Amino acid sequence: MRYCSPPFLIERGITMIKAAVVGYGNVGKFAVQAVKAAADLELAGVVRRTAPKEGELPELQGIKVVENIAELGQVDVALLCVPTRSMPEKAREILRLGINTVDSFDLHGEELVRHRRETGAAAKASGAVAVISAGWDPGTDSVVRALLELMAPRGITFTNFGPGMSMGHSTAAKAVPGVREALSMTIPAGSGRHRRLVYVELEPGADPDAVEQNILADPYFNKDETYVYQVNSIKDLQDMGHGVLMERVGTSGETANQQFKWEMRINNPALTAQVMVAAARASLKQEPGAYTLLEIPLIDYFSDDPDELIKRLV
Repeated sequence: MRYCSPPFLIERGITMIKAAVVGYGNVGKFAVQAVKAAADLELAGVVRRTAPKEGELPELQGIKVVENIAELGQVDVALLCVPTRSMPEKAREILRLGINTVDSFDLHGEELVRHRRETGAAAKASGAVAVISAGWDPGTDSVVRALLELMAPRGITFTNFGPGMSMGHSTAAKAVPGVREALSMTIPAGSGRHRRLVYVELEPGADPDAVEQNILADPYFNKDETYVYQVNSIKDLQDMGHGVLMERVGTSGETANQQFKWEMRINNPALTAQVMVAAARASLKQEPGAYTLLEIPLIDYFSDDPDELIKRLV
């Protein structure tokens, strides 16, 4: 069946959403796949710090790879597949060009609120849209937590991650001086508590004790029970699997002991990339500013005709 652009694109004179993937690590590789699989998105290119050497990344053959997003020409939205701690600055840099951004910023609480506030100001100044924390937690899990609380306003929700690889925690551990490569595994301990098992491959001459202390002091790890292990090869341990189990017990009206459970087991970066693609589409339907997934109507994430969606899902 021939694909037809949805009305919200036609109204803006856009036949396809031109998306750039910024960063080509774990999430970036799956983001390229997700963009290419979406009927209403077109891959404008990949932005990397350095162009690949001949034969280095054969899967990018025929895809424009640049060091600066301005070299790609028209870009409607940029998927920021870079480390969380560099996302706010990168988002503001691209928003100033009038390009929408989508990121998977994975810190919660006040840091997320600050990112939303500061990025929102930059987006409004440029007439652009930023969708932040568009992964699965924060992200789609945030939406599920909100639905559970909507159904039982009084109660408590436990979010139990893992077992599996945490990309954000692994990146944070890898950034510690003396660490060549790192893998952080999240092990659920129940009732929303977690253990972090951090495996590190050290640079020659690195002090294992100093590395361990720096990891334990990092905000990614200092609130959880964390253990650091030195290994010879991270590649031998790596697995992209992850998961979550959310449980809520609460009260609907005056009826107590309402019980809810949500569980999934997924490939971590593949799911993150897929959520970012849906958020890229939704970004073109919002007014300038910054949004979490919770603030965007669910229907905006789809390219389908609203009437068809309502017939199928409601």
